[in-house]
Order: sequence, then structure tokens, then C-alpha cells
Amino acid sequence: MQRIIKPKAVLSRRKPIILSRQSLSTLSQQSHSSTSIQENDAFVSQMPPFDYTPPPYSGPSTEEILRKRQQYLSPAICHFYKKPLNLVDGKMQYLFDEKGRRYLDAFGGIATVCCGHCHPEVVDAIVNQTKRLQHSTVLYLNHAIADFAEALASKLPGDLKVVFFTNSGTEANELAMLLARLYTGYHDIISLRNSYHGNAAGTMGATAQSNYKFNVMQTGVHHALNPDQYRGIFGSDGPKYAKDVEDLITYGTCGCVAGFIAEAIQGVGGILELAPGYLPAVYSTIRKAGGLCIADEVQSGFARIGSHFWGFEGHGVVPDIVTMAKGIGNGIPIGAVVTTPEIANVLTRRNYFNTFGGNPMCTAGGLAVLRVIEKEKLQQNAFTVGSYLKERLTSLKGKHEIIGDVRGRGLMLGVELVQDRELKTPAKVETAHLMDEMKELGVLIGKGGFFGNVFRITPPLCFKKEDADYLVGVMDFVMSKM
Repeated sequence: MQRIIKPKAVLSRRKPIILSRQSLSTLSQQSHSSTSIQENDAFVSQMPPFDYTPPPYSGPSTEEILRKRQQYLSPAICHFYKKPLNLVDGKMQYLFDEKGRRYLDAFGGIATVCCGHCHPEVVDAIVNQTKRLQHSTVLYLNHAIADFAEALASKLPGDLKVVFFTNSGTEANELAMLLARLYTGYHDIISLRNSYHGNAAGTMGATAQSNYKFNVMQTGVHHALNPDQYRGIFGSDGPKYAKDVEDLITYGTCGCVAGFIAEAIQGVGGILELAPGYLPAVYSTIRKAGGLCIADEVQSGFARIGSHFWGFEGHGVVPDIVTMAKGIGNGIPIGAVVTTPEIANVLTRRNYFNTFGGNPMCTAGGLAVLRVIEKEKLQQNAFTVGSYLKERLTSLKGKHEIIGDVRGRGLMLGVELVQDRELKTPAKVETAHLMDEMKELGVLIGKGGFFGNVFRITPPLCFKKEDADYLVGVMDFVMSKM
């Protein structure tokens, strides 16, 4: 697979040259080579070489799959791209379609694939456990859940040592909010505007984007001013935003709250890192009001931000409850809530049970994920490659007016596109168009933000600098064509 970048000498005096689909197809067959060639005054630079060829695909066609989806699956299920992509194989940071074409995955299944697609050690752990015992329920003893809980607890600070496994991030956040309400005896929860915490009854209430909220009963949640460093009224002054939480407690509650839930970096909200100084100030306010502090690490956890293993660590705070999913299993349906022994004890007041949470197969896979992150130093790689990629993306901002902001940490990066930098008018249509164009050149990225105008770049943590160069080269080229 190749990238196409116009030479600097051409940029100032010629229109971009667009290679035909046939030319791209022919060039894609040369993906084993790392050289560049020149064709029609445009440089064709190839995707980094990769020593893997997927087996031939013999399944149904893209058209047949799309027909079945439309007929048998919920109409709520959507897909990216004008021409949907049929992915049939994956290996590390790459994905392959039904024709064997390779794509650079810079979305990671929505910040989920951390070790890499089909990482052999994770796959072996899952397969070996499945052959032995796939499911038994936690009513019986099995070493897999205990081993993983111990390893997971060792990655958290202080007294955060008790784990309850779930099947998803939504379930984890639902449980965290329940724990806060039971432990404190209060009902009100404070979350942030622009946040996303799930789509069940309680988490939909905590979510503060109308795109994800149905007109159903949602009570007991107050949404505070978002400490948005790009669009917020106080810029990067975290403590000024935190004052709004004090006001919400004073005027919107009985004076006491159950808790506060927030992501350190809002994922669905457009890779927005909370303003510096915000979380320490809010945590102090919440605890004075009798509440617990919940860190939603569903997207930012498990070494993704590079500088730290958890997003909250980058703000110098220690929460009372931590929720996680996505990267915890590299694609396995598993989530978790970690809290203190004292807080965890409130669930013993009644029966609380999860049939599939912590099953042997998922916990064996989760333990393998932790071991791979440490063995392959993926946190360091996320920091090194992520910093390099952010620098390269920032350099594009000086070249393309459509880029309003580049932000994030490690391999959790966002590029916000705007029609006007001064007005910050969201470039929603342009974002979708550019995503399609990048897909045609073999690069897959996500999008987010309330207006759908932010590129979400959350690749597997095995992403390399050569991959970053290819991504930036393709982004540069498609933006030059606009």
C-alpha cells in the first residue's frame, strides 16, 4: 500500500495529481518494497513493509453482508464511509479487506485494540483457556479471575485493590455510580458536559451529549461546565471551570452528592484533555460534599496516553473508584470496576451478580494483555511514537487552515477541523469527506466530538514511527486536494 505526497516544488504552482483507482491497485501489489517512485509529477510513497499475508477469503461479498445487515440487524447500527469496508483479517496495527488489501488501523476499534490485532500471546491465552474451560460462573473457583484481579490491582495506586469484572464500559460505569450512591447515602451525581459514559439507564443520564440521549427518565445527574481548552470560556484555567461544580452543589443539590464522574481525556467528545488543575480542585470540592470521585478510564487507560498508565495519573489525583474496559482485553468483551475494600463492601447488603463478568476466557485474555504491555514496553512506545505523531500533526496545522486544533497524549490524539479558525465553525462535512479519501489511500481513522468534526487517532500501541509518517503523509495529501 502506498501514500501519495506532492513534492514541495509542485505545491506552489500545480494542481494536485490524483492517481486513478487502477493505478493505486497496481501499486498496492508492490507493498513488499519500501522505495518510492514518481508518477505523473506526484510521489507515490508506500505503506511501511509488513511481513504478513492473510489467507484467501472465501466468505460472502461486501454487498451480501450489507444486505443481511440491513435486513436482520437493528437500523441503529451504522457504518463508516460511503462504500462500507469489509474487514476480514487483522495483524498488529494492520487490517485487511476481503480482497487482501492492507489498511493502517489508526482507530484501534475505538481505542480498544492496544496490543495489536490478533496478538499471538493474547490469542494463545484465550484459545488455551477456552479449550480447558470457557465458562463456569464465579460461583465456582478458578485461578484465571483471581490471577487477573491481583495483577490489575497492582497497577493502581493506594487502596484501590478490589476488582469487580463486567462485560463492558457501560456496565462498569453503571456499577460505579451505584457504588457511590450506596456508600454515601446520597443520590446526585455530577458529570461533565460533552462527556460520554455509556448508554444504559444511569450512564445515559451521566452522558452529556444530546446525540446519545433518548427522551426517557434520567434523574439525579447534574452536568458541569466542560473544562474545554479549545472552545471553553476559561481556556486552560482549570480552577475557574471547577467553580461551576461548587455552584451546582450549592444551588442544585441538598448540599451533598454521591459522586463525580469524568474522563481525563474525553474520547467520544473529541479527544478533549481536561484543563490543568481542574481535577484536583473538583476532587477536593466533591469530597467536601461527601461524594466519591470516579475516574472513567474506559478509553484513556491501559498505557494509551504514554506518559502514564492511567489518564487520571496525568492530573495528579487518586480517585475512589476506577472504571475500565476497551483496552483491558484488546477486543475481548470485558470491563472492570476497581475500588477500595470499604467502598466495595456496600454490595454485600444485597445480592449483586454478573453471569459473564470475570469468566475464565476473558480474564485469561486480560492477564495476557497486561503481560504484553509490560513485556513489549507498549507504554513507552505510546509515549515515544505518540509524541512524534503529535509533533507531525501539529506541523500540518501550519500548512492547512482547516486544522483548528491538535491535542491529546500518547496514542490518544485528536485533530479538530474547522471552516474558520477564528469562529471555530465545525467542518463536519469536510471531516467525513477526508476520512473517505484517507480510507482510499489505506488509512483508517475515527471521528468524534459533538459536531463530528474531530479526527480520533487511537491506534494499537504497537504503532511505529513509520506508520505515523504514512498517516501524516496521507492526511497532508488529501487536505492539499481540498
